Amino acid sequence: AEGKCDVVVGPRSAVFAPVRHLGLVVIDEEHDASYKQSDANPRYHARDVALERSRLSSASLILGSATPSLESYLSAQHGVYRLATLPSRIGGRPLPRVEIVDMRNERGVHAGTAIGARLCDAIADRLLKKEQAIMLLNRRGFSNYLQCRTCGHVIRCQRCSVSLTYHRTGPALRCHYCGLSERPPDECPECHGTFVGGRGTGTQAVEDELGELFPRARVLRFDADTTRRKGAHRDHLERFGRGEADILLGTQMIAKGLDFPRVTLVGVVSADTALNLPDFRAAERTFQLLAQVAGRTGRSELGGEVIIQSYAPDHYAVDAVRGHRYAEFVQQELRARQELDYPPFSRMALLRFRAPDEERVSKACEAVAETLAGIIGGQDRSDISILGPAPAPIARLRGAHRWHIIVKGKDIDHVRSVVREARKRSDGFRVRGVRVAIDIDPIEVL
Repeated sequence: AEGKCDVVVGPRSAVFAPVRHLGLVVIDEEHDASYKQSDANPRYHARDVALERSRLSSASLILGSATPSLESYLSAQHGVYRLATLPSRIGGRPLPRVEIVDMRNERGVHAGTAIGARLCDAIADRLLKKEQAIMLLNRRGFSNYLQCRTCGHVIRCQRCSVSLTYHRTGPALRCHYCGLSERPPDECPECHGTFVGGRGTGTQAVEDELGELFPRARVLRFDADTTRRKGAHRDHLERFGRGEADILLGTQMIAKGLDFPRVTLVGVVSADTALNLPDFRAAERTFQLLAQVAGRTGRSELGGEVIIQSYAPDHYAVDAVRGHRYAEFVQQELRARQELDYPPFSRMALLRFRAPDEERVSKACEAVAETLAGIIGGQDRSDISILGPAPAPIARLRGAHRWHIIVKGKDIDHVRSVVREARKRSDGFRVRGVRVAIDIDPIEVL
């Protein structure tokens, strides 16, 4: 505020910095979901705030991304933004070659392994050449869940409608949503069978697998479990940069911003982790993650290669990564969104209802939905539609049952007007013990 700093660098909250004589705002990786604050008031998107702040200050705004959000891309196509493209990499280096391995036909090196033969051979080749590799698996822990092999029961969180993730250290079962931690059971709580084992694969399991396949390789795991202490992020990356590890294995934390000249291989253990989530942005996020991590290799004269393992290699979000065909992916995804009238072809308001009592939360949500329908019908708002009421995809979280309503429309002012009127009229907003959050233009609907 005193004008002592010419440049302010920070996370999404930096967009509110009291900078005098603002002339330029830069949002790097503008597509990143972390720019939206969704879990507390005020609910805002830093990109939208930056756009308005730039307008009020007559400042320039630069949105940077190798995989722009569909909203930004469409705005550029319609002339709202000016599109500037980089035709080549720095130094004219070519983009890495991308190979997609169909895991329906690929055999693992051993039964039950996550790393296929093609990826295994590529890793061995890099180790022989004294080069480095990055392995991505956007799922931490040792196993996705524990399941009884006798009755099929899955060990779930007592407070959330999700399975508990098995972590080898402890050992422990942990909920990645509420933080609940408990010891793995010796027997199934349903049938008391003793054949309870892990299903699925996390970064801990892949770390073990790499150790078995390449006993002399130095593997560095980089995820939320290994970087909890202060300074751990920088320490891990500096160690890898100094060549103290041959393979960097991690979650989406390793997908952006890393520049290691000796990395000549990027391997994606599973491209399908987020592809089938019940969220309309699932395909977009999958493509962005794969395209971003592919850019971590081929950044020097050594060149680079990307190998992506997938059980859905023909899905356009996966296939478009081969050849780095961003524009082709965008066109297909835009067609799918337009057919369903999802953003960026509509604007949305997400009304989230949560309470420990499921009956109360469902009745509150149903009452608000009924009021919304009456307002829309009475005002002849044919441009506005309602999805719900319905349980949220994650129906229980941190001990609270969750229901939601989605209000869609072409004009956000019309959507806001209908929601405001419903807040005045409906008692569903005032049910004791039920909390209601209204999120305009939600970044996810889980």
